[in-house]
Amino acid sequence: MSETAENAETTEIVLDQDRTDAVLEAVEAGDSEQLHVLLDALHPADIADLLEQISSSEREAFLAMWSGADVADVLSELDEGLREDVIEQVDREALARGVRELDTDDVVDLVADLEDEQKETILGALEEGDRFAVEQSLSFPEYSAGRLMQRDVVSAPEDWSVGQMIDFLRDRAEELPEQFYHVILLDPRMHPVANVTLGRLLSSRRSVRLRDIVEETFFTFEADEPQENVAYAFNQYHLISAPVVDDADRLVGVITIDDAMIALSEEHEEDLLLLAGVGADASMSDRVVDTVKARLPWLAVNLGTAIIASLVIAQFEDALAQIVALAVLMPIVASMGGNAGTQSLTVAVRALATRDLTGSNVLRVIRREALVGLTNGVFFALVMGLIGGIWFSSAMIGGVLAVAMIVNLLAAALAGILIPVTLERLKLDPALASGTFVTTVTDVVGFFAFLGLASRVLL
Repeated sequence: MSETAENAETTEIVLDQDRTDAVLEAVEAGDSEQLHVLLDALHPADIADLLEQISSSEREAFLAMWSGADVADVLSELDEGLREDVIEQVDREALARGVRELDTDDVVDLVADLEDEQKETILGALEEGDRFAVEQSLSFPEYSAGRLMQRDVVSAPEDWSVGQMIDFLRDRAEELPEQFYHVILLDPRMHPVANVTLGRLLSSRRSVRLRDIVEETFFTFEADEPQENVAYAFNQYHLISAPVVDDADRLVGVITIDDAMIALSEEHEEDLLLLAGVGADASMSDRVVDTVKARLPWLAVNLGTAIIASLVIAQFEDALAQIVALAVLMPIVASMGGNAGTQSLTVAVRALATRDLTGSNVLRVIRREALVGLTNGVFFALVMGLIGGIWFSSAMIGGVLAVAMIVNLLAAALAGILIPVTLERLKLDPALASGTFVTTVTDVVGFFAFLGLASRVLL
């Protein structure tokens, strides 16, 4: 088997339970040689996953035995909450060697959230030029294009020929980035004006001007552009890489698709976590104290909203005391409304994130969700009206349940779309607390509609 084929096979190996168990057995037995054999077959991302899955004591024993050449790559893949602990335990010389091999954007991501002492440990391992580039990137706002970009850029004057470009690349082969996809063309003022793909470059004659083989789609991003806008553009317009410019529109770096997709994944994960009310940075490796701090405020908010719903129920104590059936059927109305609201909410938050829901179509989407809620309400009103009437031998109870179902499912659909849209208009994350607010609306409306109507019709 060729070396290339062996490498291709190695990258196919992923972390599984058997391999995790084998690693832990090697650690427990103190078998450093076997540990390195197992880990050499794994991608740094898989080693990072392993570190996140094992206990703190197992992790400490693991790191005491392992100082792989790719330790810096593992750190860049590791959950932010664990990086500080792992850096404290890894071999300093191995860490320094590994950091020097990282792209500047990976170093920026690695040190961004570290304490000053640990940050200095990483930066101190870099050469002067690389350290300056990293520190300059860190001066840009968090979650911005300037933090995502790498400083190693392949560029050329726009009036160069293909032959000049190829000769330039050959002469400076050792200085080129490990991976790049475009040559960025610059005007005399260092403003990026176009991209040339490597495929077009290599397939064109030496006499052809670079400006004549540029890619049709070309975007630039300002260094302080939010990363969510960058991720959206890469996904929307199928970009592979794009230059980053400073306030004077001069080239300062480049963002590649791998970093843009990581940013996109982070934005989606953040929305998911916020919808659940567990904090934007929640992780399975977080300490108990940190997890409690993140979750407790939202549970407190949820308790407050539950009390509001209970106060609504308390207004109808007489009705509940006289008609036991109301207490039996009441949770059904609230539960159906909560589920319907969550469905509408999830679609709305995703549409806002992908910019499919905008000011130009928001009224149409609201009408559609209202119609969906009304249709579902009518369907389940017929079902539950019939069940309630037969169950308690009362057509009136069935009718009250049916009307309450229609009202609550309509309210749920509207709340699911209007609450995130309102938060978006207020410049707040639409995922922030939307679930709690929607649940409150469906509980209050459901209980009020069902019990209020019952107290008027049945008593």
